[in-house]
Amino acid sequence: MLMVATHVSDTHGEGLGQLERRVLPLTEPIPAQALWIDLIEPTREEDRKVEQFLSVSIPTREEMSDIEPSETLYSEGGARYMSARLFYHLDDEMADIAGITFILTDKTLVTVRYVEPLSFQMFVNRAGRPNGCGDTPEAVMAGLFETIMDRGADVLQAAGAQIDKLSRNVFADTVDPSVRNAGYQSTLRALGRHADVISKVRESLVSVERILLFLSASYRTARVPLEMRERVKTTLRDVTSLEEHASFLNNKIQFLLDATLGLVNLEQNNIIKLFSVMAVVFMPPTLIASIYGMNFKTIPELEWSFGYPMALLMMVGAAVFPYVFFRWKKWL
Repeated sequence: MLMVATHVSDTHGEGLGQLERRVLPLTEPIPAQALWIDLIEPTREEDRKVEQFLSVSIPTREEMSDIEPSETLYSEGGARYMSARLFYHLDDEMADIAGITFILTDKTLVTVRYVEPLSFQMFVNRAGRPNGCGDTPEAVMAGLFETIMDRGADVLQAAGAQIDKLSRNVFADTVDPSVRNAGYQSTLRALGRHADVISKVRESLVSVERILLFLSASYRTARVPLEMRERVKTTLRDVTSLEEHASFLNNKIQFLLDATLGLVNLEQNNIIKLFSVMAVVFMPPTLIASIYGMNFKTIPELEWSFGYPMALLMMVGAAVFPYVFFRWKKWL
């Protein structure tokens, strides 16, 4: 699908700071004033149409998945090619990252993608309002990256709130062992999911940081307004801040994982200790029963009318005494 966004102007020809985005049929020519061309799962015909319009080369899906810096960040034919791995579907079980290519020319920004990140929808909604976007391709790209940062910040903030809630649950006093054990299992699964989401966000942030550094270096030699260069630097500082926050959340998740596994080990040790104590408790009665189960002719108590009750009392006493002793020593 080929989406084209153009800058909206009023009746006097003055820009309103907003974009008008629509699907462009394959039979319709690309408008000369197209500011942003968004290729979503493009066909080969759509690729060729954009290539002829801008005299650029549209990378294939395989080329977009390359992680070599020389293949993801380069200039060719007056256009800057930048590929980033961005997160998507972070609110469901299908959270993942995918490659998205940005091609920045003097008059148009081209994005090539095969996924639908929520950050793109957020930017489209924002850019469709008055004063929501600038009138240059550099401004559109800066707005996209700022929206990606906003989305990443929202995800990290939500993950941080959930992690704080899990932290309170981990260290809460729970008397019922069955509830406690079920809580440990759900906590481990939740921590694993949050760790996966945060790692994907952090990988995307690192990818965007590389693009911003590339743009910052190229803008120094290009005729780019100072305001745009400062905007890129501000976004770069935001990326660094979000990366540090993601690292903090990862460390907190690791701490909670260690604490939860430690509590699980303590619970297992208590169970093993209980079995050990019960084995010791029943060892003396077993010994007594074994003695009186021997087939010897001379066992004086066998001829005694109170021999059997005495043996029962001895077994009960031998079982109760170790239990009381362990309780007194606070071993149980």
